Amino acid sequence: MRARLAIYKSGTVCEIREVVLKDKPKEMLEISPKGTVPVLQKKDGTVIDESLDIMLWAMQLNDPDGWLEPGLAQMQHLIDDNDNNFKIHLDRYKYPNRYENVDLLEHRQQAEAFIAQLDNRLQKTGYLFGNRACLADFAILPFVRQFSFVDKAWFDSRDYKALQRWLAEFLNSQLFKAIMPKYPKWNTDDAITIFADKKL
Repeated sequence: MRARLAIYKSGTVCEIREVVLKDKPKEMLEISPKGTVPVLQKKDGTVIDESLDIMLWAMQLNDPDGWLEPGLAQMQHLIDDNDNNFKIHLDRYKYPNRYENVDLLEHRQQAEAFIAQLDNRLQKTGYLFGNRACLADFAILPFVRQFSFVDKAWFDSRDYKALQRWLAEFLNSQLFKAIMPKYPKWNTDDAITIFADKKL
């Protein structure tokens, strides 16, 4: 989701191929053997297969809303905490059956520590690094969205008013709605499907 957000906002038009991870197409594995999504192949054949790297690539092409401000160096620690800590607990909270000896409530508690940290920041500035959204907001929001929907009633009962406002604003935004349409599974002989051919 976060790669799509950045591609769309940057105004970059691309072909999109929706894949099912249980049935990965050979074309995907040929360019990115690790077999995870998203995968972006540039016109010159260069492959980017990490979502944050795709975000940075798109924003470096065109950053109309200044998502790269106040600078990646300032945002990196928080994004890394999301990607390397929060996501580990989120996955085990959301998909406990995929792991051995997992206590989902323990992982929810561990993940909630990051949620509380975000809420504290948002109380002060409205967004993670000031009074407008930046790359860090859009890099982290999709994971907070996942966390919120694992047990929506529990999440809504928590006293994270600033974070809940921030998340609700994102979920109600035209940008979120624009990148959410479902696409059919891609097959080798399918016609090209264009993503982000209409801009906000």
